[in-house]
Amino acid sequence: MSVQTIDLLKEELPVHQESLHLTGDTKTGLVLVDVVNGFCTVGAGNLAPRQPDKQISEMVDESVRLARVFCDRKWPVFAFLDSHHPDIPEPPYPPHCIVGTEESELVPALKWLENEGNVTLRRKDCIDGFLGSVEEDGSNVFINWVQSNQIKVILVVGICTDICVLDFVCTTLSARNRRLLAPLEDVIVYSRGCATFDLPVDVAKTAKDVVAHPQELMHHIGLYIAKGRGAKVVSEVSLNTKNP
Repeated sequence: MSVQTIDLLKEELPVHQESLHLTGDTKTGLVLVDVVNGFCTVGAGNLAPRQPDKQISEMVDESVRLARVFCDRKWPVFAFLDSHHPDIPEPPYPPHCIVGTEESELVPALKWLENEGNVTLRRKDCIDGFLGSVEEDGSNVFINWVQSNQIKVILVVGICTDICVLDFVCTTLSARNRRLLAPLEDVIVYSRGCATFDLPVDVAKTAKDVVAHPQELMHHIGLYIAKGRGAKVVSEVSLNTKNP
C-alpha cells in the first residue's frame, strides 16, 4: 500500500493525539500487552517479525523506558504474556507463544520485570487480556489489580495495536462504564509504545486464506477505533525528572 494512500486514509480517519505528563498526583498503572519474544523478537516464531522492524523496536524501547520509570517509583505495573496450550488452537492464527517456550517469555530487555515487587505478570491464552484474567472461581486478576492499587488511570503499551491491545482496551472501557473497575477513570493508549505486524497486500496474495495486514495502516486503525470507543491516545509520555 502506497504512502500516499495511507496518508489519505489518515486524513479521512484522523486520530487526535495529545501529550501526557505523569506527575504521580493521579494513581496511574502501566499495562504492557504481550511484549514477548513470539511477537517481538526476530525469528522467534510463527508470528514473530522475520527481519528487524522499526515500529516494533520502538514499541519495545518505549515499553522498557516506561517500565523502568514505573518500577523506580514503585508504581503498579501489569504485564500480559501470551501463553497458549499446544492442544488448544487460536484460529485464524498458527501455533504461537506455546507455554513453556521462549516465545511466551518477555523480551530480553524486560525479563528483569519478573523480579520486581510492584509488577503483576499474567499469562493469557486468548487475544483479550481482560477475559484472559478471569480465574476459575470467576474472579478477575486485572480487576483486582486496579482495585487493590486504587488506580485511576492506566497507560497501555504493547502489541498488536489493532488486535490484543485493542481488544483489551475496548473490554476495559466497557467494564469501566459498567462500574466494574472503580476507581478507574481513564484508559490511555500510547501510540509510540504500541506496534503491529506487517503483511503487505502483495505478499498476502501469494498465500492461501491469508488476509493482508499493512502495518502502518492497521496501527492507525487500531488507534482510531480505540479513540472512538473512549480511550485517550497520546504520542508523547514525559515524567518528572526527580523521584517523588
